[in-house]
Amino acid sequence: MEFLTSSAGSILSALPPFLLVLTIVVFFHELGHYLVGRWCGIGAEVFSVGFGPELIGRTDRHGTRWKLSLIPLGGYVKFVGDENAASMPSGGEGPQLNASQRANSFPDAALWRRAATVAAGPLANFILAIVIFAVMFGFNGRMIADPVVAEVQAESAAEAAGVLPGDLFVAIDGIAVETFDDVQRYVSVRPEVPITLTMDRQGEMVDLTLTPVRTEISDTFGNKMEVGRIGVITDTDAGNFRVREYGPLEAVGEGVAQSWFIVTRTVGYIGNIITGREKADQLGGPIRVAKYSKDMSTLGLGALIQLAAVLSVSIGLLNLMPIPMLDGGHLVFYAVEALRGRPPGEVAQEWAYRFGLSLVLALMLFATWNDVSMLIG
Repeated sequence: MEFLTSSAGSILSALPPFLLVLTIVVFFHELGHYLVGRWCGIGAEVFSVGFGPELIGRTDRHGTRWKLSLIPLGGYVKFVGDENAASMPSGGEGPQLNASQRANSFPDAALWRRAATVAAGPLANFILAIVIFAVMFGFNGRMIADPVVAEVQAESAAEAAGVLPGDLFVAIDGIAVETFDDVQRYVSVRPEVPITLTMDRQGEMVDLTLTPVRTEISDTFGNKMEVGRIGVITDTDAGNFRVREYGPLEAVGEGVAQSWFIVTRTVGYIGNIITGREKADQLGGPIRVAKYSKDMSTLGLGALIQLAAVLSVSIGLLNLMPIPMLDGGHLVFYAVEALRGRPPGEVAQEWAYRFGLSLVLALMLFATWNDVSMLIG
């Protein structure tokens, strides 16, 4: 009973920061759909943050109903001619539209206009993340250190490969590195994957091959994860720790790089799950996001907004997956339409959406199971 009471209190305290983060990310995702849809001449009937009954709302001069709904776990834009909020076929004849409505309806829009409108949601998520990271780097800079080895841990992969204190990382697998953080990022996502280090040892270039060891680590809040480690450490003397400041364009470039790192790390993790190199226990759902939101909120609004950027990239990437129900699934249908000269048949689309819905629900259940296991583990 004490565990249940504690868990309930923890969940309730996590709701405000979780809903703030989710609302920001969902709003910008749907805003991307809406703005590009309007630019393409497609009318929108509803712009909703949340699902279910409307709490508050207003209708603008274009006829779009902007509303906040009861269940704040998502949102949608319903364009003119959509059969439902997810643009899923109902198997019927669809909504009856007059001539003026068809002129700006989604189904009657040119293929490229529909594709652009659908792709704009995930694109907006990536843009949001880049902007957040760029602002953070622009105002705060970034602490960096030279990629110099100060210490090699005993019985580590680095020691076995022959890495020595004073070695300077030049490249990993032929990719140049500039900071010690570059080394950590590259190694951390490649546990049990052999890599080649190019080291500058007192002016002589040395190539060393080693395999990062899979290591379980915990963050400040006890959240556990598995990463690759090679067993090297730098310090303030060897690494020359300093804050790198960025101008506006440089900050945007760093925002793009940070967002791309999240994409590659996520795709790499999913790929490793498929090949059996990684366990799937790091796939999380709303409960885990709520916990992380609560954790970040204790560090201040800046940390919470940074989490929103990470989540925005993840949601943008998730929506691009070629699964019916998601934006990526719609784009696959449009690609088929472009190749065939006509859209897939209604029956094929309906069965595809059913499969997509089943897959999405299965993923949600699996992620929720992981979340619950994390809480009670």
